[in-house]
Amino acid sequence: MLPDEERLARMALTCVVEPGDARIAPLVEEFGAADVWAGLRRPGPVVEWARRAATVDLDRVRGRAEELGLRFLVPGDADWPQQLSVLGTCEPVVQARGVPLGLWVRGDGSLAELSERSVSIVGSRASTPYGDRVAADWAAGLAASGLTVVSGAAYGIDAAAHRGALAEGGPTVAFVAGGLDVPYPRNHEPLLASIARAGLVVSELPPGEHPTRLRFLTRNRLIAALSGGTVIVEGAHRSGARNTVTWARACGRPVMAAPGAVTSAMSATPHRLVRDGEAVLVTSVEEIREEIGSLGEFAPARPDQGRLLDFLDPAVRAVYEALPGRGSRDLGDLAVRAGVSVPQAAAAMAELAERGLAEPASDGGWRIGTTQNRPERPRLERLAEKHS
Repeated sequence: MLPDEERLARMALTCVVEPGDARIAPLVEEFGAADVWAGLRRPGPVVEWARRAATVDLDRVRGRAEELGLRFLVPGDADWPQQLSVLGTCEPVVQARGVPLGLWVRGDGSLAELSERSVSIVGSRASTPYGDRVAADWAAGLAASGLTVVSGAAYGIDAAAHRGALAEGGPTVAFVAGGLDVPYPRNHEPLLASIARAGLVVSELPPGEHPTRLRFLTRNRLIAALSGGTVIVEGAHRSGARNTVTWARACGRPVMAAPGAVTSAMSATPHRLVRDGEAVLVTSVEEIREEIGSLGEFAPARPDQGRLLDFLDPAVRAVYEALPGRGSRDLGDLAVRAGVSVPQAAAAMAELAERGLAEPASDGGWRIGTTQNRPERPRLERLAEKHS
């Protein structure tokens, strides 16, 4: 475990140095974080880091972190995942590289333990219903087999993967590109709260920092390095998920891709990766587990209780699958898409809400559940009676 002086210096440096800045790691390795931080605080030539260092109020940062219940992990801590060490030796991607100075963590779980048996699922923010269903189903299946699902909490495939794991009651880890007190996207604040309860939300950035395009790209290296393999489910020709795949390959991690319709623009990147030999085509949870080798052997044996979605009546499942990956739909639209009557849709939504798989939206429609703010039972019964 690092001395407190080194820990605080690393904490301070996260307030100054951009994640993935290749210049900082050699300095910290040679001189130690405490000396590097002290050097930035001494009077001298004004440089980029020194200007920012002069504005850092570390007591305020620590107070804010304590207020939010955040932990700050550094290399050497029991909860620090050793997989991240590969970032110190792998080839840089878009000029970024390096093991994080430290990680800000929200949640009670151990990042080291959760990452021992983990798979990342990434893909397009503008996902299709097909992509959302594949990501959610595979995440639920992986969670059911004892694996942790890792993603980035963005719209689309990321959110579907986190929700699939949560629906199965399994842990999931979200790496975000801003401070943990700045939920992004804002609409995912309830989802991030659910992830923190079931697993962890993690960032290289201190409280108060906002996401930027570069921070999303450097965040991707953590998703790739931490997990035992990366699955991409949808991605347009120019997709940010492609960056995560590049990092996974640089880290020597298996890359897998879900097939899609050849007419779908959202399947362009997965198909190209398979065609170019950069990813292995997978069509099931079993094939994903096969690709990551013996990783699944770390998972404790679980009774075959079936997956949560398998217990749903076909009509209820059809209504669940009619829910959009983001946003909401009203009962009439859900009924049409699911091929059931409005009363059947209302009864289905009551059951889905009871299970935490759906919840009312602010616009009066319904959306995929975030496992919190569930309607009370009497309200559910009134909803079903109203449309019976």
